[in-house]
Amino acid sequence: MARRARARREPARAMSPARADGTISRAITSAAIITTGVVNLVKTTLVTALSGVRDVGGEASNVAVAAVRGAIKAVGEIGGDLGNVAKQAIKGTVQAVEEIGGDIGDVVRAASKGAVKAANDVGGDVAVVARKAVEGTIEAAKEIGADAGALATDAAEGAIEAADRIGSAAGRAVRETLSGTIAGTRVIVQEALQRPRPAPARVTRQPARRGGPPRPARERKGRKAAPAAR
Repeated sequence: MARRARARREPARAMSPARADGTISRAITSAAIITTGVVNLVKTTLVTALSGVRDVGGEASNVAVAAVRGAIKAVGEIGGDLGNVAKQAIKGTVQAVEEIGGDIGDVVRAASKGAVKAANDVGGDVAVVARKAVEGTIEAAKEIGADAGALATDAAEGAIEAADRIGSAAGRAVRETLSGTIAGTRVIVQEALQRPRPAPARVTRQPARRGGPPRPARERKGRKAAPAAR
């Protein structure tokens, strides 16, 4: 009796952040950006990197962050416009995720966060990069027919989170530049714009005894007890 051949299952390929950085850094260079353009390069790199990955939705954010950061660092080395690169990289990211599938909101939040961090690493203006990242998100959302306002809010929240980790000055600058209307779209980041304040410490007070506060120990010790009534 012939044996049935067992189908070999390929294990799901997971991509760690370190592996994603290595793959993206080899693909996204300043020369490749000049030749191909940021949008097409980022989009092609993301689609290629995520091909064969079973959990695309879970890995898309890591790869997107690596791609956006790689593009900004590559352009920063040659003194290019970091804001424009961030904008185009975010557009390429949205187009790639729309093509291969995944939660675009989660991806643009992570990518914008990575863009602001990368801008700070190369000495760029984090506020400009944050605003351009949101602009790129809005343009890409309109091109694919997605909710531009919702995605812009996701991108703004990611940028603000990254700026807050850099420092208070960066956080204030990014909040200021992202508040209001960007590229004709109202960005609603009320929760992100409000810096969380620690709850005031609650002081528990003991109820006062009758007859006023207790006397100090020394005073109580030196005072003689009153004689008992006969």
